[in-house]
Amino acid sequence: METTQQADHQADHEDERLSTADRRRRQLLEAADRVVLRDGPKASMNAIAAEAGITKPILYRHFGDKAGLYQALAVRHTDALLASLRAALDAPTDRRHRVESTLDTYLAAIEARPQVYRFLMHPAEDSQPTDRGFDVGRHSAPLLRRLGEELAQVIAERVDLGPAGDRLARVWGHGIVGMLHAAGDWWLGERPCTRAELVTDLTDLLWGHLSTAGVLEGGPGF
Repeated sequence: METTQQADHQADHEDERLSTADRRRRQLLEAADRVVLRDGPKASMNAIAAEAGITKPILYRHFGDKAGLYQALAVRHTDALLASLRAALDAPTDRRHRVESTLDTYLAAIEARPQVYRFLMHPAEDSQPTDRGFDVGRHSAPLLRRLGEELAQVIAERVDLGPAGDRLARVWGHGIVGMLHAAGDWWLGERPCTRAELVTDLTDLLWGHLSTAGVLEGGPGF
């Protein structure tokens, strides 16, 4: 009995320790977010450590290295974006408006937090050689692939694309994400039109086959 009680106490202590570590990690990510919102791609480990009120070695202890911190921030923001995109796809409206709402959700996200978008997708061109910031190129491609796979799964679950449905869903998913990334990047930099105009134009581009595809039987509908 004493051994069981000791084990239970140790388990409770471990849960508390993990909870404390999780809270501390969340606080550090929030500090990193504040620096990214201020500095964009120029955000550095030194600045993030200073914002959090800790030394850089402590920051490394929590995330391993710059790549670990970048990955944690990328997951944090990608999870939030995916939740918003799923909500747009599940909106109780017709298919055309769902497509428009989904495209607008992505564009609204990068418009609302352009420094976060630039941090995740663009390296700092004028960083010093000793502090090159984050190796964005190595990590942004997996982020886009994740978005493409998630969208492909949504399409496969909702739209009847025939015998080659799984393949077409992945083609469409990655194609739409690539289109949105390229068009959104260009639009954010040049602002050649309103967001609403860009959404309409991109929806027109996508609408051909999508407008005629049937709803997958047994799926959540689209």
